[in-house]
Amino acid sequence: MPELPEVEVTRLSFAPAIAGANILNVQLGKPLRWPLSCHSDGLIGRQVLRVRRRGKYLLLDLSQGILLIHLGMSGSLTFATHAPPAGKHDHFDLFTSHGLLRLHDPRRFGAVVYVDSESDALAVKLLGRLGVEPLEDSFDPNAFASGLKKKTAPVKQVLLAGELVVGVGNIYASEALFLAGIRPATRASRISKPRAFKLHQAIREVLASAVEKGGSSLRDFSNAQGQNGYFQLQANVYDRAGLPCRTCNAPIKRLVQGQRSSFYCPLCQKP
Repeated sequence: MPELPEVEVTRLSFAPAIAGANILNVQLGKPLRWPLSCHSDGLIGRQVLRVRRRGKYLLLDLSQGILLIHLGMSGSLTFATHAPPAGKHDHFDLFTSHGLLRLHDPRRFGAVVYVDSESDALAVKLLGRLGVEPLEDSFDPNAFASGLKKKTAPVKQVLLAGELVVGVGNIYASEALFLAGIRPATRASRISKPRAFKLHQAIREVLASAVEKGGSSLRDFSNAQGQNGYFQLQANVYDRAGLPCRTCNAPIKRLVQGQRSSFYCPLCQKP
């Protein structure tokens, strides 16, 4: 599943090119996770003002309304001045005066949804409960530490829930917890303030590094220009079960939490 860094990398790869473009046509493929919620012809003639991100959602601000795009489990966007006809797994084509924005999604868990504004009931439903953005100044270490103290669930699960901080998905939660020296099964409420501050900083470092390196291309992720990411090549623990820790050489361990795999070093990370 594309996580926050992959979504941000996708945004950066096409946002400057599509800004200011006029929508010429919209073509829909098979139904996605949620309906568009407007007639596609109604988008024709509107202008794409800019592209923002909120958590794992991309927000295309139009001259009237907003398109919310979610990549789901297997989705990816491409943007090009010339593109082949839509294929079997291409389910949303936005033809603009600057090029074609296409959503490719084999599993169809992604979505493109139109809302009038962020105060629209549907927008509030999708975005309203998201936590603070980890790469922005609003991600305050004191508030984060206080929030952890109120949670009795394992810290990895708290990070994935996205209520304290948004977008720290499975890969990057494992990596941040390694840098902070905290095991993924540690109860969040047991984490001291100094350790919470260390985790706060680790989250920012890991996500910033992942964006810089183009995200993680574990399966078939690529940005809107078809370029792969390579953060996975430097992962300390993720998907390295049985391999030696890059710091202490102890074998990396794997455990399952909420049907997701967590990876950690039994020596470098403490309960």
